[in-house]
Amino acid sequence: MRRARGFTLIELVITVALIGLLAALAAPVAETVVRRGKEQDLKAALMQIRDAIDAYKDAADSGRIAKAASDTGYPANLDMLANGVVDKASPTGGKIYFLRRVPRDPFADGSLPATQTWGLRASDTPPDAPRDGKDVFDVRSLSDGKALDGSYYKEW
Repeated sequence: MRRARGFTLIELVITVALIGLLAALAAPVAETVVRRGKEQDLKAALMQIRDAIDAYKDAADSGRIAKAASDTGYPANLDMLANGVVDKASPTGGKIYFLRRVPRDPFADGSLPATQTWGLRASDTPPDAPRDGKDVFDVRSLSDGKALDGSYYKEW
C-alpha cells in the first residue's frame, strides 16, 4: 500500500515559528517607517503654514491687505490664510489666498478640525513660552511625542 504524502506536525510547527519570528522582526521596522512618514508630513505642514504666514505679512506690509495702524500685519487666525482676504490692489475686489487648505498636524486627534490641531504663537510672545494672542506669528505641533532624532515635536 502506498503511504499518503504530506507535512509532518514538526514541519508545520517549525514553519509557523519561523514566520512568527520574521513577523516579530518586521513589526518595529514597519512602525519606524510609518513614524518617519508622519514626521515628514509634519515638517512639510509646518513649512507650508509658516510660508503662508510670511506671505500674508509681506502682503500686509506692502499695502495689499487692509490693516489698522496698531496691527502687526500677521493673520488673526489660520482660517484667514485659506479663506482669503480682500486684495486692495484688485479693482474687482478679488481675494488673496495663501493656502488651499490648512494642513493638519499628523500627530493630532483626527476628529479635530485642522486649525485646532496646531499650537499658535502670537507675535508678542517669546519663543520659549509661546501662547495664543491677537495674531498668528508661528505654529507648532501640540504633540508631546519625541521624534526619531530625540527632539520633541512641539519644538520644531
